[in-house]
Amino acid sequence: MPKRSMSLELHAPQMIPDAPIGAPDTLLYDRLAEDIARQGYSVQPNALPDELSHALLMHCHQLQSTQFEEAGTGRGQAYLRNEFVRKDEICWIHGDSDAGRQWLQWCEQLRQALNQALFLGLFSFESHFAHYRPGDFYKRHVDAFKGQANRMLSVVVYLNPGWTQNCGGELVVYQNEQDQTGLKVTPLMGTIVAFLSEDFPHEVLPAARDRYSIAGWYRVNGSSMDRADPPR
Repeated sequence: MPKRSMSLELHAPQMIPDAPIGAPDTLLYDRLAEDIARQGYSVQPNALPDELSHALLMHCHQLQSTQFEEAGTGRGQAYLRNEFVRKDEICWIHGDSDAGRQWLQWCEQLRQALNQALFLGLFSFESHFAHYRPGDFYKRHVDAFKGQANRMLSVVVYLNPGWTQNCGGELVVYQNEQDQTGLKVTPLMGTIVAFLSEDFPHEVLPAARDRYSIAGWYRVNGSSMDRADPPR
């Protein structure tokens, strides 16, 4: 895949709450940036700090079932639940817990590093926990449509200790619409996947056990006089 041009304007960031977290992992951020510039995606096994991974998993388990909602597609009036497309349940992360604040701060460090390296103009970030029950799936899709320039970069982090290939539940990332094979990623604890949101169709295969992850998206600032983007 040819190297991509990264030339979007850099905007001021959305404020992220302070949280106690270690120094930025510059080597990891460099690897992510190099992969994204070269091929548009990156897979980094066991890359999220262990302490943060386990804090997020514990927080996810502590959430009440009523705080999760059946996932759908689209936003606002276009939001639609369709069990033929996806069957997971989600809970948005707002930074109202120690683990959530540490996660958002880590993502802010990554945002700054990627903007400095690639001039992506990443402006804000949104993310949610995702719980896939046994047999749940998410059919092939893209996270953003060409030319809409809202979601720029997708980030997925896995929170599943002891996951094996027999558990299923792989993320499959396809190079393009014609690719029918894809790259399979085992959803093992601490693995980070990042890819350009418009460019890579992907799906989640059914798993044999409960599967936990975080899905997040960095957005550019597409606001105008009569339209707020990212939406609040």
